[in-house]
Amino acid sequence: MSTREKSGCPINLSLELLGDRWTLLIIRDLVFAGKKHFREFLQSDEGISSRTLAERLQKLQQEGILTRSEDPTHGLKTVYRLTEAGIDLLPVLATLGAWGSKHRSADDRLARIADELAAGGEAELERMKAALRAEHVGW
Repeated sequence: MSTREKSGCPINLSLELLGDRWTLLIIRDLVFAGKKHFREFLQSDEGISSRTLAERLQKLQQEGILTRSEDPTHGLKTVYRLTEAGIDLLPVLATLGAWGSKHRSADDRLARIADELAAGGEAELERMKAALRAEHVGW
């Protein structure tokens, strides 16, 4: 991933951080699957390599999308949590999910979840963001 932006365009700046599949899938797993540990991310169906995962997690930390801390229940584990900037990506994920449900051959169960989230509109997104804040940020 490049550390030098090519332009000040907001779409370009977002894509330079989030434009590869792995970054958004890590955020997806934090949001929808409740994953918080390195090993849990490795077990995703898409099959990310440990090297790629480590690189993406580090980049997301550097960019303020997630935090990393020691797991209070297990001294050798690390816990990853979303920041407010990471939580603000929920509408992006919801829109991508709704589009994929409509225009791609998505898994029926997952498509239904995406459709329900989209149908709930702004109120449902705000409810989910509040739940994510309580879980990840602590407020």
